[in-house]
Amino acid sequence: MRLANKTALITGGNSGIGLATARLFIAEGARVAITGRNQETLDAAKAELGPNLLAIQADATDLEATERAVATAVEAFGKLDIVFANAGIPGATPVGGTTRTAFDQILSTNLTAVFFTVQAAAPHLNDGGSIILNGSVHAVLGMPGYSAYAATKAGVRAMSRVIASELAPRRIRVNTVVPGATRTPIWNRIAPDAAAMAAFETRISKAVALGRLGEADELAKAVLFLASDDSIYVSGTELVVDGGATGSPSGAPIYR
Repeated sequence: MRLANKTALITGGNSGIGLATARLFIAEGARVAITGRNQETLDAAKAELGPNLLAIQADATDLEATERAVATAVEAFGKLDIVFANAGIPGATPVGGTTRTAFDQILSTNLTAVFFTVQAAAPHLNDGGSIILNGSVHAVLGMPGYSAYAATKAGVRAMSRVIASELAPRRIRVNTVVPGATRTPIWNRIAPDAAAMAAFETRISKAVALGRLGEADELAKAVLFLASDDSIYVSGTELVVDGGATGSPSGAPIYR
């Protein structure tokens, strides 16, 4: 098992990529603390994953709650080996149709909270550990209507390199996993039922070289690589998991 005797903290671990990663980490021998805002989904994760999972209700944008969550995880499991700063929210912010509150909420959750999650966890992270930030292909795609979301993910991309430099003396690796369109509850707002989701998948898949959406467990495997000693000499970089959407867009079905 690649994470035997390791301890991990995953923000937003009660759903989507975070939950899939918690599930895989535990299967690979880790003890995992997850945070999330929704107590119902936290309870469901705990019921599924058992004694090696600690579920903590905490809003990533509440800095004091984040610090308490880290302290609770360390008290339960000991010092951390892995931090996956995964929590994030979607949201359209088109020019001419966006309030300051909506814009700030996305920045606060997807960028500011990521930094303060790392800051809260860093003193409790073992030397030689691993930090993974969750980015997005939106950082480079120029998707209309998503300025705030794209800005946060571009910020995560840049910030990971800075933090990697700062923590290098402690041999703590800092990397970013970059998902493309992945089948998770993040799409529920724009595809609230099965028919809408099927139509959405058909449309999006035309622009993906491999012709389909990613699965949460496929992203989790990439995070596992960055968390484990398999990536012991990898730091300050990005692992893109998008089916070729950004690396080989001309191979997408829409061009065939």
